[in-house]
Amino acid sequence: MPRDGHGRIIDYLRISVMDRCNLRCSYCMPMEGLRFLPEDELLTAQEISLVARAAVRCGFRKFRITGGEPTLRKDLIEVVAGIRAASPDAEIGMTTNGILLPGMAIALRQAGLNRVNIHIDTLDEIRIRQVMRLADLNKILAGIEAAEQAGLVPIKINSVVVRGENDDDVVELARQTLTRPWGVRFIELMPFGDGEEAQTARDGVVSSAELMKRITATLGELEPVAASHPSDECRNFRLPDAVGTVGFISPVSDPFCSSCSRVRLSAEGRLLLCLLRDDEADLRSLIRSGAGVVQIQEALEAAILLKPVGHSLADGITASRRMHQIGG
Repeated sequence: MPRDGHGRIIDYLRISVMDRCNLRCSYCMPMEGLRFLPEDELLTAQEISLVARAAVRCGFRKFRITGGEPTLRKDLIEVVAGIRAASPDAEIGMTTNGILLPGMAIALRQAGLNRVNIHIDTLDEIRIRQVMRLADLNKILAGIEAAEQAGLVPIKINSVVVRGENDDDVVELARQTLTRPWGVRFIELMPFGDGEEAQTARDGVVSSAELMKRITATLGELEPVAASHPSDECRNFRLPDAVGTVGFISPVSDPFCSSCSRVRLSAEGRLLLCLLRDDEADLRSLIRSGAGVVQIQEALEAAILLKPVGHSLADGITASRRMHQIGG
């Protein structure tokens, strides 16, 4: 198992395969003025597989495919199959908005994907177009159904909560766990970028503690559920007689840096050591200079030793790139 310089086991690699998205969520991407990576700057499916093989040699045992929106990538099935070939026993998940899942969920499962997290910020048909701009609620719900039918379970629902935009919708989302075996997770808004943009994000943060009060006031007490793994960033609870769980991810109000087990590979091949900092290592240049799996493994291990102890949001420091450029 690879350990960083602070003694934490790092065995979880999140792989962004695309910085483009078919939505423009208000807190993530503006409607205009975006520049996306040219296709030749993205890691190829073969290059992603090489990194996965090196990561497995290091001791990584969990992978997550992210974006942007990963289902926009034309060779996504090949990407999944390559990661699965690198590690027959690893857990491979994917985070998606679900819109394109009806046409590919079965193929993804057959390629080796285990399950999906689906992003949905509200169940209100009008508000979803305001928050997840360009979104269609019915298409996302159809994506969830397709994932369930394909066996990409358990389904986790990710909801980023923004004050004044969708914080009134958390109760209805939490209510779904009473009858559906979903893990509905509410994520505190993370400030990215510089200056006014970052300050606006900070003003939009709704703490997990506040959300818990809103949910319990309407739906009843939240009973804690034991974590499945010590490094799980989500604190999970169950409502009375619920079949699913309600979770809270609190990077701002209750950071989980001390148990962090993950690093991220950006779509252009940079190893990001912390979601909320700019520390990174360039793997693409190494790969395209002819490096093999052993050299990539050595580069991974060297970078992991430099992983920072945690983010510096309290000091006003955050990552300069947007979320879609990093890979959640």
